[in-house]
Amino acid sequence: MRHTAVAAALTLVVLAGANAQAGGPRPILVELYTSQGCSSCPPADALLGKLTQRKGVIALSLPITYWDMFGWKDTLAGEANTRRQKAYAAAMGHGGVYTPQIVIEGTRDVVGSRSDEVEDAVDEAADAVDEANDDEEDRTEITLPAELTSVAAVVRRRPSGNAWSVAVDLRPTAQKLHVAIGGAPETAGKAKIDATIWLFRLRSSATVRILAGENGGRTATYRNVVNDIADVGRWHGKAVAFDLPRAGAKTPAHDSLVVIVQQGGYGRVLGAAFLGQATYYAQQ
Repeated sequence: MRHTAVAAALTLVVLAGANAQAGGPRPILVELYTSQGCSSCPPADALLGKLTQRKGVIALSLPITYWDMFGWKDTLAGEANTRRQKAYAAAMGHGGVYTPQIVIEGTRDVVGSRSDEVEDAVDEAADAVDEANDDEEDRTEITLPAELTSVAAVVRRRPSGNAWSVAVDLRPTAQKLHVAIGGAPETAGKAKIDATIWLFRLRSSATVRILAGENGGRTATYRNVVNDIADVGRWHGKAVAFDLPRAGAKTPAHDSLVVIVQQGGYGRVLGAAFLGQATYYAQQ
């Protein structure tokens, strides 16, 4: 029996994709823990260099200090990097640390010299972020004729669990760095959010001639070398904005910045933004 069309109509709610961060999905964070004294590290250093050129990835090199006892003191290593790696080991339930180690999104580690495994892990992380972005949709109303009232009234994507992201915006001036962090999306649910806001200062490139140790005689170039890590605040899910003073005389030499929002300090990365060399220097 045919239904007679009437003026009444059904409103169907569909969900259109929206980015977690203006201009596209948020970048994937990749951290390489490395050392000039480690003979297994050069392939990982080269891979990290390639990842710094990949769109949608923030790739950082964090030279650690515990190789310094084996014949060569790493000229770029810092205790803050070593502490961060050890904190990851504790958070992941590892019995110790190793090099070269790549940590992706704060939750997964891969031997840094295994390029295929690293690339696969980065791809999987990017897919998870893309899927979560598709779940953060704008509501669009579509009017349907009454004869279609037998269809479901609301169509929604299944939320992507805990893969949601938060927008991070960095704006430098001559006197300060303005940091703005958005609010948590609806897909975050009601779970407790206790995230650390990290500020990383880095050198975009550093070339070192290694004179001793396992890599003695080698000249190596490192990319996005972290030489300062600062805990600059907490984020609990609500939008926040604040200013940080520009680097002082005692701040290690750097030409780029990264700000990361990370659950629990050493857990899942919720948001990240990179301020590169050209932009940063333009505001000095």
